[in-house]
Amino acid sequence: MSDFDDDVRSGDDADDRGAASSRSVFARAARDALCDGGALADAIPGFSPRMPQQQLSMAIAEAVEDRSVLLAEAGTGTGKTFAYLVPALLSGLKTIVSTGTRALQDQLYHRDLPRVRDALGKGVKTALLKGRANYLCRYRLEKSKGEPRFTSKEQITQFQRIVAWSGRTRLGDLAELDALPEDSPLLPMVTSTTDNCLGSECPFWEDCFVVQARQRAQAADVVVVNHHLLLADLALKQEGFGEILPGAQVFVVDEAHQLPELAAQFFGEGLSARPLVELARDAQSEAKSVTGALAAVQTPSRVLEEATRAMRVAMDMLPTRGTRWRALQEPGVFDALSALDDALCAFIDAIAPLRDASPGFDVCHARAIEQRARLVRWAPPDFARRHAAAGAEGDAAGANAALELPSTQAEAHATSASDDVAQDLDSGIDEKKLWDVRWYELSPRGFRFQRTPLDVSGPLRTHREQSRAAWVFTSATLAVAGGFDHLSERLGLDAPRTLIAPSPFDWPHQALCYLPQRMPEPNSRDYTAAVIDAVRPVLEASNGRAFVLFASHRALREAADLLRADSPWPLFVQGDAPRSVLLQRFRDSGNGVLLGAASFREGVDVAGDALSVVVIDKLPFAAPDDPVFEARLDAIRRDGGNPFRDEQLPQAVIALKQGVGRLIRTETDRGVLVLCDPRLVGKSYGRTFLDSLPPFARTRSIEDVRAFFAEPVEPDPSHDSPVE
Repeated sequence: MSDFDDDVRSGDDADDRGAASSRSVFARAARDALCDGGALADAIPGFSPRMPQQQLSMAIAEAVEDRSVLLAEAGTGTGKTFAYLVPALLSGLKTIVSTGTRALQDQLYHRDLPRVRDALGKGVKTALLKGRANYLCRYRLEKSKGEPRFTSKEQITQFQRIVAWSGRTRLGDLAELDALPEDSPLLPMVTSTTDNCLGSECPFWEDCFVVQARQRAQAADVVVVNHHLLLADLALKQEGFGEILPGAQVFVVDEAHQLPELAAQFFGEGLSARPLVELARDAQSEAKSVTGALAAVQTPSRVLEEATRAMRVAMDMLPTRGTRWRALQEPGVFDALSALDDALCAFIDAIAPLRDASPGFDVCHARAIEQRARLVRWAPPDFARRHAAAGAEGDAAGANAALELPSTQAEAHATSASDDVAQDLDSGIDEKKLWDVRWYELSPRGFRFQRTPLDVSGPLRTHREQSRAAWVFTSATLAVAGGFDHLSERLGLDAPRTLIAPSPFDWPHQALCYLPQRMPEPNSRDYTAAVIDAVRPVLEASNGRAFVLFASHRALREAADLLRADSPWPLFVQGDAPRSVLLQRFRDSGNGVLLGAASFREGVDVAGDALSVVVIDKLPFAAPDDPVFEARLDAIRRDGGNPFRDEQLPQAVIALKQGVGRLIRTETDRGVLVLCDPRLVGKSYGRTFLDSLPPFARTRSIEDVRAFFAEPVEPDPSHDSPVE
């Protein structure tokens, strides 16, 4: 840790000022812009200077100047967005800012970035860049007109709205269509994927919204992306356009705690039912414009669709997710897998002679080869050996060259996720892919076969070092008991600079942490009923106004049944309505109680009196049925580590901090955090959780909770208000 980090952690203002005096002109300029009388205070109504924000901005400026790496936790209310935008804009360097979600991306680009840019008087070019699935594809739209794929009048109406909008949109960003649900079945019909994009062969290439968005990004000084797009670039998934984000000198990764899990998805690969069905249907659609093609394509396309559906039916009796080994123990799954492979090979044979007839068929052929390659790479080694020779002579040879087929070994009989890894060891698979976990996940009508690496630190380190850029990783939840070792290791960071910028909120006065007494063990049958019993008097004291967050959907449903019987407060239950609708109804109610699962721990922002209580039923340890997590724990154990200490505990601490962060959002908020899990006081590791939380006053008495709500205390005026 640098001397600068020691100064920041000390909290001594005099020391901070002394350290700042020796820092660069650039770092002081970043600080001054955020001070009283600075550029932001003069230009942004309601802006209030905060020392932690200034410390954070100076640390970021130093990292930018040195082209170094900074890990920075910024407590809730610090104003981290302004803290990193100021040095990024003052630097004049090409900057990529990556956020956790598209919603945060839009907020940053449309609200925060223009305010800081205007306040600083910097005429920098900015661009918003999303993944291709967010942009209208004119070619796909035209191909979908007249297609009999609509299943309801509502879909026909929505499609007509898309067509009308397509004639007037300038950017082609589907976020402009407020009425279009994120899971609309129309989206695959009007957007492209890496697989089905025609690239420069497309007749709409000159008017392509994806191409135009990337051209704007190329010319911009500051580009706002989300983690999915950043990782697509880092993983060299070039989507047919070459490098997506070239030439950046500064990378700012906000909500950085999400990055390792997302990176595992992008450095792995998957095969799912929907792309296979879309492949078959796209080939049939393309055949309508090529004379004589329909007769050749229709049957293999139909067989591919049927084999895909049969694959899902064969997995009906399996748990929702599990390892490859578990799937293949189910009778009929191996045969369905073989039939799907045969269908793909027949499809490849049928499309191959048509490749020169149209760009669409050429793309369909490439997609089919890639899908088959993914299937064989996911399947067990003996499957690959038996089916390696399938397909047309020339085309199968090309396909098998892409498969990187393992040498011959029968699959070992195993019982856990790590045994799939062990079997690949025995099979001679490339050591670079040694710690990939092969697993499946089922949806009501589909399936997904996934190959996920256990450790992404290597590729992340490689891409970061090759960029020769400054990297800033920040979030409100990065540290565990004041340390960054866990995240540093997963991100592949070697001795990065670190900083904890504390929240400016007056936690001892604004919040109270209540630990109910006499709670049963979390695995007991009556635990959820005990949680509701413990929470009722809190809700009575607060008159509702609460989030009650559960570790499982089963507990969520049980709690909803218990509260529905006699709740005097409006009750909102996750799953009863879309998330955004549920939140708005909760805000509007004024005294509602919202029951949610893990997804409500993160990214939910309800400021003011509408939310005054956050209840967390159990410590958020990862689900034991996650095959990737299970394999990761096994790998830690094999390496001589402690799976609980090195992985389970840090992950749970970060997740808990996310839930706690929902409670206090502004300097005037007041609220009670209820942590029901008795392990917080009954187990030695409970101290790690408590030490990682803000400096709450803590109590085990419900009378203290009643007193807290009965006698509001004004916040300490010496604490600054946030701007975000």
